[in-house]
Amino acid sequence: MPELPEVETTIRCLTPKLQGLEVTSFKLRFPGIVGNKEEKILKKLRGKKITGLRRRGKWILIDFDSDLSLLCHLKMTGQFLFCSSKDPIDKHTHFILCFKDRKEELRFRDVRKFGSISCHLTSEVLSFPQLGPEPLEVSFYRFRRLFQGRRGRLKSLLLNQNFIAGIGNIYADEILFEAKLHPLTPVFLLGEDELRILWKAMRFVLRKALKYRGTSIRDFKDAEGKEGDFQSHLRVYGKESIPCSRCRKRIERLRLGGRSSFFCSRCQKEKRC
Repeated sequence: MPELPEVETTIRCLTPKLQGLEVTSFKLRFPGIVGNKEEKILKKLRGKKITGLRRRGKWILIDFDSDLSLLCHLKMTGQFLFCSSKDPIDKHTHFILCFKDRKEELRFRDVRKFGSISCHLTSEVLSFPQLGPEPLEVSFYRFRRLFQGRRGRLKSLLLNQNFIAGIGNIYADEILFEAKLHPLTPVFLLGEDELRILWKAMRFVLRKALKYRGTSIRDFKDAEGKEGDFQSHLRVYGKESIPCSRCRKRIERLRLGGRSSFFCSRCQKEKRC
């Protein structure tokens, strides 16, 4: 699933292409992609201009004038493409926006059909009270407070979007390796020094992933169809049995919450109660 770096890369690619464009029509080829099932609301987009694009966690928001926004989630295989209207439309393209005086259009394609698009009043989606803070914006002092009274395992907490927004399986593993923390560490055992190391590791890994325009292991491509390159810089994710880049011990894998977690048992010592 695209995580913060992939979603942010998509927005950075789309913003200069879409800013100021006026919608003339839309095509809904798979009604199930519309999250709120309200095609009537989508019709309000006609004649509206795009005023900006934003990201919140793993969500994409496309804002229009007249207080309208598209709220989009890529889920597992969703992808936005800005391409010529003459380009062939493949069977996985479910939603299309067409624009005034432009030969290009915005297409949303999704092989597995898990993604969603819904239209809302912008004033209703200015905030996401159910999402935690942004990992590249949260101060250390607020980050430290997030852990107060928390229980459970560290990896599971990082994946909790209500705790902190935008981190998924790939970057949680990379962040924990950078911080030398085991994924099964009980969070209440972390001291202030370890939390500061974790906070710095989180910012370092995500910024580096943004620099390389995200990770393309399976499906991710930006709005121009280009892959990211952070997969060339992964240190533990998907590296089972490969020697650790630090100590040469082989990377291990465990299952946590139905997901694989990759780690080095020598560099990331497990803390126990």
